[in-house]
Amino acid sequence: MKQTIIFALTIFTLTSCNNKTENTDKSMATTTNDSLTFKNGYSEVNGLKMYFEIYGQGKPLVLIHGGGSTIQSNFEKVIPLFAKNRKVIAVELQAHGRTNDRNADLTFEQDADDVATLLKNLKIDKADFFGFSNGGTTTLQIAIRHPELVDKIILGSALAKRNGVPEWFWGFMSQAKLENMPEQLKEGYKKVAADTNGLQVMHDRDAKRMVNFKDIPDEQIKSIKAPTLIIIGDKDVITPEHAIELHRQIKNSDLAIIPGGHGQYIGEITTITPDTKESEFVVPMIEKFLNKSKE
Repeated sequence: MKQTIIFALTIFTLTSCNNKTENTDKSMATTTNDSLTFKNGYSEVNGLKMYFEIYGQGKPLVLIHGGGSTIQSNFEKVIPLFAKNRKVIAVELQAHGRTNDRNADLTFEQDADDVATLLKNLKIDKADFFGFSNGGTTTLQIAIRHPELVDKIILGSALAKRNGVPEWFWGFMSQAKLENMPEQLKEGYKKVAADTNGLQVMHDRDAKRMVNFKDIPDEQIKSIKAPTLIIIGDKDVITPEHAIELHRQIKNSDLAIIPGGHGQYIGEITTITPDTKESEFVVPMIEKFLNKSKE
């Protein structure tokens, strides 16, 4: 269980019948039915061919996955729920899923800049952001580096300081091996990647980034002005103390500690069991936060 939680943190479709599909250009496909619009494609982003999916219509909500993950392995269960009320833009970051590798180490700052460039390419001037796990750390960097893009942010099990996880975590990361990666994440990658040999590359880049993880300075965290919802599980690898400290440092923030493990509150793929129910997901709470007027 410990290994599964760790890799979900770091090393880590809507399907429809009788839909009409048309190619709008060489990199974009659009599928429509009576209730939902779905687009996917690639965009040239800072040396990457970055993969994205867009569901629904309305105000943009950008979903940013965790390490070793794809759009589907983190968000497949909740995308249809969010897409009922808003335009959901889900991305795959460098070396993950369908996005290629740029032959450079991963950094959360670069991931943030890549997401910002993608949104510029998509002509999205402002959006809400929901980042899970490593994606939560990337969302912090988006709020710090690109505040003009940000309306509200949701930080799902996000890490900002090395003391935000138990000490054993860092020892485990220094010895991370592909064979210890949860099978669900491996299969999630192989299911969508054009070149499955990239699995080792993704694993190694994610592991190296975490081994070299440095604290986000307090002054940068305190500079975040966007309304923020911080979520962790009560059995998360992220400690309650860390979540509380983030809540104290981000002035306009709310904190929710939800029963369950790392990502269980959104149906992350390694947490799914035969007993998992949609009613256990935190989508209504997130919707309430996103719909609330700014103070």
